[in-house]
Amino acid sequence: MSTTSQDMENMFEKQRFLSHLKLFDWLWAAVILLSTAYVWQKYSSLMDGYELGILAFTSVSMIAWGWLWKPVQWYIISVAVLSLFAIWIYGDNLALGETNFFLKFLISSTSAIMWMSALYVLATVTYFMGLIIGSDFTNKTASAMTWSATVMGLVGLLVRWRESYLIHYDVGHFPVSNLYEVFILFSIITALLYLYYEGKSKEYNMGGFVLLVISSAVAFLLWYGFGERGASEIQPLVPALQSYWMKIHVPANFVGYGAFALSAMLGVAYLIKDSMMRHGKEGAIIKRIPALEVMDDIMYKSIALGFAFFTLATILGAMWAAEAWGSYWSWDPKETWALIVWLNYAAWLHLRLTKGWRGRPLAWWAIIGLFVTLFAFIGVNMFLSGLHSYGEL
Repeated sequence: MSTTSQDMENMFEKQRFLSHLKLFDWLWAAVILLSTAYVWQKYSSLMDGYELGILAFTSVSMIAWGWLWKPVQWYIISVAVLSLFAIWIYGDNLALGETNFFLKFLISSTSAIMWMSALYVLATVTYFMGLIIGSDFTNKTASAMTWSATVMGLVGLLVRWRESYLIHYDVGHFPVSNLYEVFILFSIITALLYLYYEGKSKEYNMGGFVLLVISSAVAFLLWYGFGERGASEIQPLVPALQSYWMKIHVPANFVGYGAFALSAMLGVAYLIKDSMMRHGKEGAIIKRIPALEVMDDIMYKSIALGFAFFTLATILGAMWAAEAWGSYWSWDPKETWALIVWLNYAAWLHLRLTKGWRGRPLAWWAIIGLFVTLFAFIGVNMFLSGLHSYGEL
């Protein structure tokens, strides 16, 4: 195809895409742009060039995200309304979190995160109930619970962001600085990735498997955050994390982690169904688990997405390291294990794309890959020391 023909085809594709946008989509874009303009006008004097760039990129990304996946528009609107309501109630008085009904029981950061935790666990149970009894209504209820939990989780993080500044300006920080906060982020991102594929495939019966890993994260979160450690309390940032790089490196990393976790849990569902079919034990419940081809395809797409974001996060991390420590790469344990994770999924994708691998081997590999990723995420902090030791348990 000639360059001119390609250009014309791309132009027609854009026209077809724009023609499918409705009035609400354009209102969505207008609200995002107006919100960005307000933030720029009010806070640009406190931002450096990098942070202004992040603001602009986030604005464009939000518009595109909402246009490409319509349900996320209502998700963001719900999060914004609840978060702004909480911030409005607080005003400049953090003590209201203990006396105001809405803050104390619903939308303070602690309350919202507890609602998130309870709803994710309930959604997990409800998804499995839907799988066992074959009820579409039960499955859709579980999906609604997952959406609600994901709303409350992000509300919790955003309100926590404001609460950190109410403690003191020097304490204020983007809430992805410790294991407590990033486990919330992990739960949100994994759930959003799952909800996207659920909506596209209309397959609800893989929800219980995916929500299991989120419920496990919630269990860790509750153990870690509300025990004697006091990890749920907002603490000042350590000097190593006082950088704009944290705002982009950490979220990119956790899109990768969430996607890898999603693929691993689909690998579990794949192996269960495949094993039952091989032994001629395909009962009603096994038949309700999505087709092997569907799970194999979502597993591949999830790992491809996770690999792209993990690669981006690794590059951003190297740039951050060069600024903070004077070297792009120091063979620190965290960096070394990040490279092992990257090589693991690079090999997974290579064998699928060039050798045509499918099915059981890659499902097993996705599951093992999650344990490799888990060690890189938590195990390094527990058992090894290095430049990233500020993230230890």
